[in-house]
Amino acid sequence: MYPKAFSLSIEGQNRTTTEPKMTEAEPSNNSTVAKPRLVICIGDIHGHITKLQNLWSNLETQFDPQHFNAATIIFLGDYCDRGPDTKKVLDFLIDLPSRYPNQKHVFLSGNHDFAFAAFVGVLPEPQNGVSFKEGWEEYEESEDREGWYKGDGYENMHLEGRRWAGHIKVGFNTSKGIEYKGSIYDAGPTFASYGVPHGSSGMSCFLLVFH
Repeated sequence: MYPKAFSLSIEGQNRTTTEPKMTEAEPSNNSTVAKPRLVICIGDIHGHITKLQNLWSNLETQFDPQHFNAATIIFLGDYCDRGPDTKKVLDFLIDLPSRYPNQKHVFLSGNHDFAFAAFVGVLPEPQNGVSFKEGWEEYEESEDREGWYKGDGYENMHLEGRRWAGHIKVGFNTSKGIEYKGSIYDAGPTFASYGVPHGSSGMSCFLLVFH
């Protein structure tokens, strides 16, 4: 018997599958097959706290409480940007282990989260002696169009942090058919959710205070 895996996407159309995850349950010490563990995958929250809360409520009602409270919940990343409530989303996720101590929570990083982390300076320094700055050169032709961040601390910032907090000059995202929200990563609403101006170099301080 295999544990069931469900994959759901907050942003856009939800995608759900009931195909079994092809990893056989580990046998117990008494040589009987262990009870399958419910596995739920959730991706692309993108600052939409109401959708996340509604999804969570639906999951609680869809599954037996005993199974849900012991489930493995895998978050596939992209928690921030685009939607209006990144701070509330992160608060919700941070509180899950205390609210559901018997669940297992796995938080993966998406490209938006990586760029957010790069801007607030929590990425580890390269171990090969190469500076983050050297990574700018390959994409420097995009610097003006994407309006890379040039505020406090930019000199030693990873490229994606500069792109995340930049001010893109092209207003319309033709590939998605929507307006950009501040930067190429649509990070404007993330800054707003913390009550600071877009591109504020004080974002890391606000994260320390609020999280």
